[in-house]
Order: sequence, then structure tokens, then C-alpha cells
Amino acid sequence: MTIYSVYDPAFKAYGKVLEGYDTGKLLKAMEAIPLPEEGVAYEPAIASLEACAIFADLRDRAYGGMPVELGMCWGHNTKLNCLEYHRDSEVNIGAGDFILLLAKQDEIEDGVVDTEKVKAFRVPKGVPVEVYATTLHYAPCHTCPVCGFRVAVVLPRGTNTEKPAYDPACEEDRWMTARNKWLLAHPESNEAKNGAHIGLRGWNIDVKEDL
Repeated sequence: MTIYSVYDPAFKAYGKVLEGYDTGKLLKAMEAIPLPEEGVAYEPAIASLEACAIFADLRDRAYGGMPVELGMCWGHNTKLNCLEYHRDSEVNIGAGDFILLLAKQDEIEDGVVDTEKVKAFRVPKGVPVEVYATTLHYAPCHTCPVCGFRVAVVLPRGTNTEKPAYDPACEEDRWMTARNKWLLAHPESNEAKNGAHIGLRGWNIDVKEDL
């Protein structure tokens, strides 16, 4: 699979690189959090990360002063497994290089995305990237099997917390798995086995051989 750089023109349809942010102290705070022995961990908001000065900068500049949360996704991963989207952009910053597997909302047809539509992008250490609200994404992939990945995740406050209670009124309502989170799962994923909407068709992409 071709792995593009986020500086490649191909990334413009999915997001953009943000400029003018000092990520140094945030990276140190992220590196202080131990990696899980296997798999992936995620927390929507982490106090030690939100204590970094960049938190206010991201809130006021990247999100125009709207309430945000600063958490992290971290661990070991090389597979696609799922794609999700939010009603807002997401900002990611890695403590090391990492890979994002991305598609677009307008590629959803009858509740399904063909994984042939997915593109891979490598994000350099410490570079903030905005992933647009119209971009499908999920857990990052590591570039180093030993190092794993640590990726800061900035989203509107409350995203990925408890799912609101409601009676589904349309098909999309059935895809929501958490607050402000709509999920399309590959049949092979644990999420699908736990009842998530099966919305990916084709190969469950694995970048292991492309690293």
C-alpha cells in the first residue's frame, strides 16, 4: 500500500497541517504515559495533557474558542478495523511518526465503504494535523513495532464519551457508538463482533508489510 506524506497534495482532501504550535511540552507529557503491552488504549481527556500550554492555544486558535478535550490514543496497531467520523474536525499530534488510514464520508454508499477507497498518510513527530469532519478515520498505526504510537487527540468537549439515549429514526442513527461518534466496522473487527454496524467491505487493511 502506498503511504503518502501529509505534505503530499493528496492529503488536501482529508485535512491539513496546522502551523504555529509549540508541541514540545505536550510530547514530553505524552511520553510519560506508559504504552499498553498490546493493543490500543484511548482516553478522551487526560489531565496531564490538558495542563500543557498548548491546550489553550488549540482551543482558542484551532477551534475558535470552543470547549475542547485533549486526550490520547496510544499502543500498537497496523490494521484498519473500523472507520469513524464526527461532526467536527479532529486534531492529532504524535509523540513519534504515525500513520493515518483515511477515507471520505461521500464514499459511503448504502451504509458501506469499500476499503479500496482508503488512503494511508504518514504524519511526522510533533506535527499537528487537522482531520476534517468529512474524513473517515480511526486508530492510528505505528511506524515502529517496538516504539508503538502515542497520538494526542483534540476534539469538541464530550466527544467519545457516553452515547446519548434515543430511539433511532434513520439508518445513520444506528451507527452511533458514543457521543459525537459514528462508526463503520469491518466484519473481522472486535467492534463488529460487539454489535457495531458492519460498514466496511473488502480487505481489512494491514500496513505491517509496508513499514
